[in-house]
Amino acid sequence: MPGKSGGVRLDKWLWAARFFKTRGLAQQAVEGGKVKLNGERPKPAKEVKVGDRLVVRVSEAEWSITVAALAERRGPAEQARQLYQESDESRLRRQQQAAARKLLAPLPPATKGRPTKRDRRRMERLVRGGLTEP
Repeated sequence: MPGKSGGVRLDKWLWAARFFKTRGLAQQAVEGGKVKLNGERPKPAKEVKVGDRLVVRVSEAEWSITVAALAERRGPAEQARQLYQESDESRLRRQQQAAARKLLAPLPPATKGRPTKRDRRRMERLVRGGLTEP
């Protein structure tokens, strides 16, 4: 899926590599400082070349990648993954962050819906200080 030999606009490449759902979102991310190209804050029209280093923040995830191929068109996800190479430390960091978010996720409620008559009676006994029945 190689593109032009010179380069591709950064926002187009981010969209083609499936980091963002639309080009408009990719442009906003670049303008908002969520993307760094070779350590600098670029503009959306900056050309990306093979070998460039990118740091892309998408919500809570941060990707440290190297551009492996160029594309102006969005293709299947498998082809999009071939456009970049993610560093091992970046992949490990994202996995650790995902695991931490999973642990901090709120627990689902113990009961579903309204309490039954039996549950209400147990709650009333607890409030009044009485003992509960099994």
